[in-house]
Formats: sequence, C-alpha cells, structure tokens
Amino acid sequence: MRGAVVQRGFRRRAHAGLTHSCGRPAPRRAYVATLCNEDIAMTRKMTGPLKPLAAAALALAALSGPALALEPLSQERYINDRLIAARIADRIRRECPTINGRLIYAYGQARALERYALDKGYSRAQVDAFLDSKEERKRIYAVAEDYMARNGVTKGDPQSFCRLGMQEIANRTVTGSLLVAK
Repeated sequence: MRGAVVQRGFRRRAHAGLTHSCGRPAPRRAYVATLCNEDIAMTRKMTGPLKPLAAAALALAALSGPALALEPLSQERYINDRLIAARIADRIRRECPTINGRLIYAYGQARALERYALDKGYSRAQVDAFLDSKEERKRIYAVAEDYMARNGVTKGDPQSFCRLGMQEIANRTVTGSLLVAK
C-alpha cells in the first residue's frame, strides 16, 4: 500500500489527507479510511479484466427486473390473510360485549404489514391505492363474513361472535392475537 506505515500490527494511511467522515479529520489511531479518500479501491476507476464482467453483471441485473415483477397486492397471500384477520377481529370486538380489541397492538401490526409490503418492493402509491380501493375492501369484507358464517357466527347474535372470538384467542390465531377477553 502506497504511503502506509505499520503501527501495532495494523496498516494505517500516513498522509495528512486522511479523513474520518467525509471532511472531518480522522482520530489519531484511525486504521481504516472511509470512502471519502480518493485512494480507496472502491472509488478508483475499474480497469482490467473485471470491467467487462461488472458491465455484464449490471446488464443481467437490469434485464432480470421485469421478469421478477411483483404480483398484485390483491393476490399477495400474506398481506390479504392479515387484512382478513384484522377485519374478523374488528367485527368480533364490535359485536361481542365480553371481548375487546388490542388496538395499539393492531396498529403496530398494521404498520409492520405496511413495512412488509414496502420491503417486498411495492411502492407507497401501490400500497395506498390498494388500501383505498373500495373493490378490494369489499372483497376482504366478503371473505371475512364468509369465514365467520362458516364458523357459526350469525348476524344479530352477540354470543356467536363471542364464541368465535374466544376460539380464535384460544387457538392463538392472527385474529386471536388482535383480541383480548374482558
């Protein structure tokens, strides 16, 4: 390494231009230069046999983008299952007098679900459009109502909602995690 000296078993740059954080002088015992220095390999122009390989890898990554297109949010199972569970929990907490919703926990889960969608590659606009879509909301509500009907819930019977709620809590389902018995 050009201009390097050995100090206590480590290599350290010995020129006065060593910076710690893009402009601040480095501490006296700074052994690692940051990306601000012009001599670091990562900032040097790429030459030699690696240049064509890097260009090919970059082109391949760019071409594989459309092949890895995301499925519509309405078909993303993890997200839809959690939204359906949240709807079921909401209906139970509203209809059953002996069960409350864990609203703060539910809010945290909603934010985590949003982060999941964003981390998966969906844009904020796609997530907002999905959540604001009346058609998607109707679809999720219909699936939730179907689930509750298949599990013995009848409209106007609070005890049927309570029965399902207690069953969900006992089975430790996603819906049950959003509920708490009074």
